[in-house]
Amino acid sequence: MNRSLTPVATRASGQHQLIKSASVGQFVTLGKVVPVGALQCRRLGNGADLLYWRYTMEGKTARVSIGPYDASLPPKSLSPVNGRYSLAAAQRAAEDLASRHFAAREEGGHRAIVEQARAAKAVAKLEKAQAQKHTLMALLEAYCSHLQALGRESYKDAQGIFRLHVIETWPEVANMPALEVTEEHITDMLRSLYEADKGRTANKLRAYLRAAYEVARRARTDPSVPIAFKGFCIRVNPAAATAANSHANRADKNPLDVEQLTRYWLEIKSVSGLKGAALRLHLLTGGQRIAQFVRLKMADIRHDRITLYDAKGRPGRGPRAHVLPLIEAAAAEIQALASKGEFAISLDGGATSLWPETLSGWAREIAEDLPIKEFAAKRIRSGVETLLAAAGVSRDIRGRLQSHGLGGIQDTHYDAHDYLPEKRRALETLYALLNQAPTPNIVPQKED
Repeated sequence: MNRSLTPVATRASGQHQLIKSASVGQFVTLGKVVPVGALQCRRLGNGADLLYWRYTMEGKTARVSIGPYDASLPPKSLSPVNGRYSLAAAQRAAEDLASRHFAAREEGGHRAIVEQARAAKAVAKLEKAQAQKHTLMALLEAYCSHLQALGRESYKDAQGIFRLHVIETWPEVANMPALEVTEEHITDMLRSLYEADKGRTANKLRAYLRAAYEVARRARTDPSVPIAFKGFCIRVNPAAATAANSHANRADKNPLDVEQLTRYWLEIKSVSGLKGAALRLHLLTGGQRIAQFVRLKMADIRHDRITLYDAKGRPGRGPRAHVLPLIEAAAAEIQALASKGEFAISLDGGATSLWPETLSGWAREIAEDLPIKEFAAKRIRSGVETLLAAAGVSRDIRGRLQSHGLGGIQDTHYDAHDYLPEKRRALETLYALLNQAPTPNIVPQKED
């Protein structure tokens, strides 16, 4: 038995007297603590009195510091004041420690609780350190690299938008830990673009931010997401709660009309070399997305068909093969490309593919001599669809020809037909219409 301990005090005044009569370094027991242990006090060399909860487990006694005793506090106060305790407040604190110890006695009691808290603190410290490295900028860079690895041409667009409208415009937010960025931060980014009359850009930024955060959020449960995203510790997608501008997302319905498309065809028919062959093949295969079209590889060319790869779609899914039949006139243009390397449409013999901007620029050069106001290469694609619609080609076949609207369950899981005969007939119809005299008399037919 420790001879420095005095008998248990039964009243507050008696407890106070025990404390004041103790010698320096002496522990005095002030009372029992339910469900286990006792409340003690020790006089320090500087005259202060420090309160403890004492307990015994597996034959070993231990003390846990509660805080300094302050006799000037109201005797009935149950909460510490500036870290100092009345006897009643110390009794309550000791009972709280004792209750948690008693509940965890099978796992090791108070010592185990302390170790768990220490481990949790270490994890929190590590996560905080990781968060400082895993900034919003780092997340956006990782997302663009992820898109590029998946073969998505959109990574270039995402890089540009992130650089201009996040990293350069909002550097403080860009350097914040990604998990600390809130929906309000993102809303402010979008608002600045809306107010600058850049609603479409704002919607694209929102979509890319939402996708980046969603990839990081799924990293905890989706094994197809690269492990690098898990370090961002994203559990909530702040961009998902922001609102899109539906007005800015309206489609730009400005296709080339029948006469304009026919005049464009007549103009490119006489263009020689790679430029002419590429422009004619682009139109004769249905006005495919230029970024996909220029990446046509020699290995994906057959005598009667070519295969492009549609990289649009959800991250995590690889590019979808898009097979196109070659009508006779298109097959002749393939021969005119005469590439010896990997890529069929190339300025360096096939080592690299033609830049999409180069083909678009060639198309604009041709259109300069035509009476076409505000020409853009993307209008060729919409013009082809409009012309085929007017000729009675169904929406479904037009969609399959131009590789859009094919994400439904039926197409994904059940419909294995390649639709090459139907696509070929549509392209033959297109070729016939392009080679007839311009006429305003073609009117849209009712959809199938």
